[in-house]
Amino acid sequence: MRSQREQAIFEAGIKLGALYHQWVGTPVSQESAESVERAIEKSVVLQPHVEEITVRLDRSLMVPNRFGYSELSGLMFDVEIVTRMGFAYCRARLSPQQGYPLMQVVEYHEIEPLSDH
Repeated sequence: MRSQREQAIFEAGIKLGALYHQWVGTPVSQESAESVERAIEKSVVLQPHVEEITVRLDRSLMVPNRFGYSELSGLMFDVEIVTRMGFAYCRARLSPQQGYPLMQVVEYHEIEPLSDH
């Protein structure tokens, strides 16, 4: 059986992986980027164990094609997510690192439950 800490870390990884593969290729423009960021946040935060998420898209990489839009690529994502399992929290990130959209655990911690005394 996994500990709460392991489960919080696992959930963060699953959420970032799903986000990446679900949204890459989505049509986007500099004008629509903010609404896409909010849509991703609103979608992911609905999932179990997600406490918060922040999505930023690198607009400088949005070069319009001949039809006037770009497609989301992994290098455009700068995402931070916090997952919680019981009293364990994980903060993870999806961001470009040396030309690759890297997913990594930034920190994790557990809080002590309040006693009834």
